[in-house]
This record gives sequence, C-alpha cells and structure tokens, in this order.
Amino acid sequence: MVCKINLGVIISYPCDRTIKIKVLELKTCFYFFFILPFFFTGCGDENGDWINLLDGEHQAEWRGYNGETLPPGWTISDDMLWYDTDLKLEQDYTGGRDVIYGGEEFEYFEFSVEWKIPEGGNSGIFYHIQEGFNSPSGTSPEYQLIDDEKYADIHDLVGYNLQFGAEHPELLQDWQLTGADYAMHPVEDPSAKVLHPTGEWNHSKIVVKPGQTEHWLNGKKLLSFEPGSEDWLERKAAGKWSNAENYGKFRSGYIGFQDHGSSLWFRNIKIRPLK
Repeated sequence: MVCKINLGVIISYPCDRTIKIKVLELKTCFYFFFILPFFFTGCGDENGDWINLLDGEHQAEWRGYNGETLPPGWTISDDMLWYDTDLKLEQDYTGGRDVIYGGEEFEYFEFSVEWKIPEGGNSGIFYHIQEGFNSPSGTSPEYQLIDDEKYADIHDLVGYNLQFGAEHPELLQDWQLTGADYAMHPVEDPSAKVLHPTGEWNHSKIVVKPGQTEHWLNGKKLLSFEPGSEDWLERKAAGKWSNAENYGKFRSGYIGFQDHGSSLWFRNIKIRPLK
C-alpha cells in the first residue's frame, strides 16, 4: 500500500515547538506513524525527577524535628530508616522523637514510602512541616499509620477519645485508622482498603497537587480533599484541631515521620516535586 500524505499545516507540540510539514510521500502509512513520536523528543513530563531520600546524597539530611542530628533510637542502615524502642502505651504517651527530611521543603509533590510497624504500633507521615513548634502535630497534616486490628486491645483509648464525644471511645475512630488524614478525613471506602498485617511491608503514597491532596495505600486511593475548602474548614472547626490556629496553615514544608512510642521501619523513601 502506498500512502501519500500532503500536509500544508503546522503541527504543534506540548513543549511549544512546531514543525512545518509540506509534503510527505511514504511507502506505507506505518512509516509515518513510526517516525512521528521522534518529533516529541524532549517534550516530556514537566514534573521533577524522583528523589531517593535515603541514597548517599540525601540520607545525611535526616534529623530530629527542631534538631540537627537524628535523635537517639533512629538509625539509617541497610537502605532503611528505622526506630528501635520498647512499646509505650497510649495512655502514657507525652510526645516522641519525630524526624524530618531537612534537605528541602516541598509544596506540591508525590511522596512514596514502604513501611511496617509492630503489633500495637503507631506512627504517621507529616508533610508541609515548619519548625519552631513543640512538634509537627497540630500544624502539619498527617497520613496516619497504626495497627488497625489490635491497637485498641493493647492501649486504653477511652480518656483520649471521650474528649471528642466518641460513641465508643474504647475503639479507634475512623479518623484514627491507617490512611486517614488524621483527625480530619477518614478513609472514604474502608471495605476497599488493603492493609497488610503488622510486621509486613505496606506501601503508602501522598499526592499534593494544586487544590487536591490524595492518600493511597497499597495501590488503592483511600481519600482526596481540597485543603482550605469550606468542607475542610468545617471539619477543622468541629474536631481535634478546632483550637489549633496554625493547623494546615503552611502550604510548603518538610516531610517527616512521627515517633508515637513504637518501633518503626521505613524504606524506599522517595519524593518528586510536582508543578
């Protein structure tokens, strides 16, 4: 088959380059469509490259919140960031040794991490962290990491949850479960959530784009919300952060992990800036 193509047009491409084509006579249409993609070379994704936050270039940037070095108990080895401690009960928790990646602040980004916790474990992923406060909690949004199955069996939650009017204060509330935007947005469809048991690796992703934040777990999107929207403001005013004037205030900041009294393991910690 002979394919004769006469194009007196200008072809425009996403990277604002143009190619003028007057006459193309090709032996087959296949050849035309084979070479066309080469015109797009260099017109790729405008988002940033993935950054491995545990490689040799970046791992030295991990430190304690408001600190200069990693706090006691935190270690980077075997391509992991991990924390070793005896399990502390929720009713005795008074704050922990949170850590941040202090090499760069991020506004819009896609963050990816594999993690595992022990039975009764609790942690979280903070983002848009700004320093100078007692901890990231109360200012930074948090992707919750917790032992959904047995945390309430091991820890006494009644005193803590009663202050929020929980009908069953002895249980984890929906906004306290893994993947929730802690104390703000619960997982939208709990039946679709895939959470591997304690002691096994899970994969979490946070995507922050203009006007939308998404939480993912093991390949499933759990929730999305618009920071600062009317719904967001109503949730803040009605819940734990009602008197936290700086909660969600910052639209750029560091990434970090919470120490909430249990051992923790993180690996394949990566982030890429988004436009």
